[in-house]
Amino acid sequence: MTRRDFFSTTAAFAAPRVLAQDGYPGIAYRRYSRCLPDYLYALAMRAYQARNREIGKLTTVEAIRLRQRWVAETFWKLTGGRPERTPLNARVVGSFDRPGYRLEKIVYESRPGFHIAANFYLPTEGKPPYPGVLFQMGHTLNGKAGDSYQKGCQGLARLGFAVLAFDPMGQGERTYYPRAGGVLTRLSSADEEHTKPGFQMILAGDTSTRLQTWDAVRSLDYLAEHPMVDPKRLASTGQSGGATLTMLLAAVDDRLAAAVVSSGNTENLACAGFLPPGSTDDAEQNFLDGGPAGFDRWDTLYPLAPKPLLVLVSARDYFGTYSPNYLSSGWEEYKKLKKVYEVLGHGDRLEWGDTPMPHNFGYALRLKTYNWFRRWLQDKPEPVREEPPVNVEKDETLWAGPTSNVVRDFDSETPFSLNRKQAERIQTPARPAGIDELLRVEKPAAAPRASVVGRVSAGPVDVEAIEVPSTSRVFAPAWLFLPRKAETGKPVLIIAEPQGRNSRWREGDLYPSLAEAGLVVCAADVRGTGDLVPEVSPGAAGYQRWHQEEENYAWSSLMLGRPLLGQRVTDLLAFAAALRAHNAARGRRIVLAARGTMTVPALFAAALDPGIAGVYLAGGLVSWRSVVETEDFEYPLANLVYGALSRADLPQVAGSLAPRKVWLAGTVDAAGKRMEPAVVRSAYGSAPNVEVLPDPSWDIAALARL
Repeated sequence: MTRRDFFSTTAAFAAPRVLAQDGYPGIAYRRYSRCLPDYLYALAMRAYQARNREIGKLTTVEAIRLRQRWVAETFWKLTGGRPERTPLNARVVGSFDRPGYRLEKIVYESRPGFHIAANFYLPTEGKPPYPGVLFQMGHTLNGKAGDSYQKGCQGLARLGFAVLAFDPMGQGERTYYPRAGGVLTRLSSADEEHTKPGFQMILAGDTSTRLQTWDAVRSLDYLAEHPMVDPKRLASTGQSGGATLTMLLAAVDDRLAAAVVSSGNTENLACAGFLPPGSTDDAEQNFLDGGPAGFDRWDTLYPLAPKPLLVLVSARDYFGTYSPNYLSSGWEEYKKLKKVYEVLGHGDRLEWGDTPMPHNFGYALRLKTYNWFRRWLQDKPEPVREEPPVNVEKDETLWAGPTSNVVRDFDSETPFSLNRKQAERIQTPARPAGIDELLRVEKPAAAPRASVVGRVSAGPVDVEAIEVPSTSRVFAPAWLFLPRKAETGKPVLIIAEPQGRNSRWREGDLYPSLAEAGLVVCAADVRGTGDLVPEVSPGAAGYQRWHQEEENYAWSSLMLGRPLLGQRVTDLLAFAAALRAHNAARGRRIVLAARGTMTVPALFAAALDPGIAGVYLAGGLVSWRSVVETEDFEYPLANLVYGALSRADLPQVAGSLAPRKVWLAGTVDAAGKRMEPAVVRSAYGSAPNVEVLPDPSWDIAALARL
């Protein structure tokens, strides 16, 4: 994409005013649903172009080697740091024999007390040491017992490969949110088993990506150290999420001699034709701050070059499973990597293959996988035409423990317990510093001005429809309710609700009633709420409906280096600045009032703007630490930022506003349960500016007295 193409495309996506053509006599609203998508689009294009410039420099062996080292270093930097190798404490807890192979049931620890259940398929024919294959699972609830995965492991073993198949985090015997008295997860999916603790890890400066990659590294340790395995002929493969985990492993472990990525997430987030929010997925697949770093999913495969790599895709994935960019982005990036292989003198070692069938490790993809490894690890170029005999075992036959769960059977740690211990070691500063840097808040160079889109009389009050330019491509709308009688002793009240400005605007409702009582009321939309909820991008309905959810925009924002929390704080700061210059607001105090999930952006906006006189928070979260301490928490990603606990927490931020007032009304814990005022008071210490109220009152009696 050229510079001219970039700017012409972004201009086409700019949020225009509807019906603003010459001669139209009515109110010309802006297409607010484009604001957040346009903002992310610009960030994605910036990241896409910056990365392309670096990839374009890979024209020499030396440049490629530097890039490979950069990838490994950047991977660990983005994901939380390379863990320390600790004893595996591996043991065989059972076994059985089948024609052509022996299966051993293995348990080992990737980190102290963090157990992995695995099946080791060892050929009983041929001569050891055998080439070893680490088989990584897609997102089957039963993990390594998934039908097609069992077939793939058995087929490889029958062909002379030693295969280690392990349960990933949150699947099979490593299900961490099991049903009461049951086996599989009580959550909505295996993806949620990855993502729920992944939210909590973010606050402690860790990631699900790091955890799952390290599980793979330690599993490869077991395979490489086995006396029946040739450590110079190690490979990794997997389908779907397992293929993506193979990509993660390839980024950091140079012991791999070959790999097959079968239907992995090979769509870069920042790609040509970016469709907001982009290719977000479950937690381990999302590289936080990858955009500003110029790091994306295909970078993980560069350290493997020029070792043999086969990329397999389902042609149907671009409309049946992933986004419309899935194939086009993957093919574009494949061609870039192909040039690297050619510079290294081994273009024949990288190939692309596909199937017309849906997203599954079906027969055809298994055959392609067998033949790739036979060619490169066994020096057998003649392909097999049929799969060896395979027979799917019952799940319980493969269990390493008696009850199918490593927590019950081996007293294993969980991602939640490991993260909670890590968080306990973090001392949050008593006085927060660098909040704007933590949230990546964008402060305007000049004070924004509110534009009046329309005015109307509404009985005892007047109403202005205004919009405020918050940052590039973002225009935040609000209703401004103006009292007819000037009472400068009453404040300007900026209201932020999770549903946006269209909640309580009707005659006799809260906003006009507050204005009638003498307050200037600004009911504001911030990004992702009200009229700023983004429109649905093009693509398959099932995928795009799910991608419309706020969580995906929060992931995209984190990946592109601008947390959604910081974006919302930016919007509130813009409203406060614009209202100071508004005729009706001059001489009045500015107070923020927020409810539910909007309380966190409001608190931080007040902390960053000393001109905000106070903040009223109804039904807000008590603290970020409550999130990492609550296993069954219910809290949105939009209000979380990476490494927050080492920089600030909500009680410390509230205390930093002193002597300005903070009202905490009906505060809740991370499970959404109302807390006793005394418990809230204890969490906030002796901060004299914090007043704790028992109920989340949201009415004229509560707000008119601010």
